[in-house]
Amino acid sequence: MVRRQRSWGLPFATFVFLALMVLAARPVLAAPVPDSFADLAERVAPAVVNIATTQTIHTKGGVFPDLPPGSPFEEFFKDFLERRGDNGEDQEREAQSLGSGFIIDKSGIVVTNNHVIDDADEIVVKLSNGEEYDAELLGKDQLTDLAVLKINAKKDLPYIEFGDSDTARVGDWVMAIGNPYGLGGSVTVGIVSARSRQIQMGPYDDFIQTDAAINRGNSGGPLITMQGKVVGINSAIFSPTGGSVGIGFSIPSNQAAPIVADLRANGKVTRGWLGVRLQPMTDETAESLGLDEPKGALIASVVDGDPAAVGGIKAGDVVLSFDGKEVDDLGVLTRVVAATEIGKPVKVVVWRNGKKKTLSVELVQRKDEELIAQNGSLKPGPSAPAQEETVAGMELSALTAESRGTYSIPDDVSGVLITDVEHGSDAAKKGIRPGMVIVQVGQEGEEGALTPVSLKAKITDMKKKSEKFVLLRVYVQDRYLWVPVQINEN
Repeated sequence: MVRRQRSWGLPFATFVFLALMVLAARPVLAAPVPDSFADLAERVAPAVVNIATTQTIHTKGGVFPDLPPGSPFEEFFKDFLERRGDNGEDQEREAQSLGSGFIIDKSGIVVTNNHVIDDADEIVVKLSNGEEYDAELLGKDQLTDLAVLKINAKKDLPYIEFGDSDTARVGDWVMAIGNPYGLGGSVTVGIVSARSRQIQMGPYDDFIQTDAAINRGNSGGPLITMQGKVVGINSAIFSPTGGSVGIGFSIPSNQAAPIVADLRANGKVTRGWLGVRLQPMTDETAESLGLDEPKGALIASVVDGDPAAVGGIKAGDVVLSFDGKEVDDLGVLTRVVAATEIGKPVKVVVWRNGKKKTLSVELVQRKDEELIAQNGSLKPGPSAPAQEETVAGMELSALTAESRGTYSIPDDVSGVLITDVEHGSDAAKKGIRPGMVIVQVGQEGEEGALTPVSLKAKITDMKKKSEKFVLLRVYVQDRYLWVPVQINEN
């Protein structure tokens, strides 16, 4: 029996093609909202702990006013302080605080924030089942606000593991567990609302932002993915009222994990040190340097004798990549340098004089905090003759002994002094002020080898070439900055 093939009205290949096009045009459905977060909370909550600290506060006794001998107020103040129980001597009192943490190893290793336990005399960790243990501080790091504790429970404890924060996307579900206001273990849920937030908490800011409710006492608790991994450590909130307004910040797990490992093993963090001062890139700076976009980290100054200087990095270079990692901004470079192995030869790609240049550096251990603010020393240039010029809204003069004294300019700073700035000029808008010293023009310029005449001639030549900006390196208040100044109107 012969069956007739059903007609589709279109060639079969055409039908298949149209069907695929329809399927491709359908919207991509997001992952379904869980019916409940109870199973996840039940699985991870036992590894989240409450942390209570006690700190002894020393305060000065009552201040007795300086009264003339025989003053009628002398007995009055003595009586007042005695009634208050204050004998005028130093006083001691105990202050208590509460926070959160989580166990990362069955042996009792606890991670929390440094600010939760900082300066504490006693630290007590309370488990979700009510058991309490005195905790030993293994190490803390103020710059990233992390601390590692150890409790001895003499049994295996529930724990949770770090996940990969780089895979956390804006919009992903996350869960926060902690001890808000001392109420005990509380669970809130929300989403990752932003990545790479810099909130001026420290040099290594790279926070995950979440709208999962985080309140006082949640500090140190985990931010957990739907797979039960720790993707962040809850550390700060933005709150005009003191309570949650849906903007909380967590330290990414990929930043925290190596620091936790260092603290656990050595009690401190060892960071790499490059020996530069950085400043952010702007659209105008990028244009001045011939870059297509304002990406990278601009080197404002280099510390003599440190790895950057030894490796050939110069002020005015723009670091585009470091050890194979693309540098989008100065924050990325700061974090990458800190995490790089000390003594390891590292390839650094910089933008210099309109082209890429690859250098090699070997980092040393990060210096003490008081050295971070130091600038690289500049070699003095030749003495400038007494000259005055006006260009790009700036009145320029040669440096003299008198002007150095007037503006407190060190002898090892050479260049052209700015004596006045035209109101409303682009230089004024960029913050250029009298007393600043122009020490270099563009990346190819020689430090300090400037006079008012040569500076004006260089800018005039740039105007003839229809260049819009001149990139000036200026000295101001013990530091050096790059400032792009407009020289041609749009």
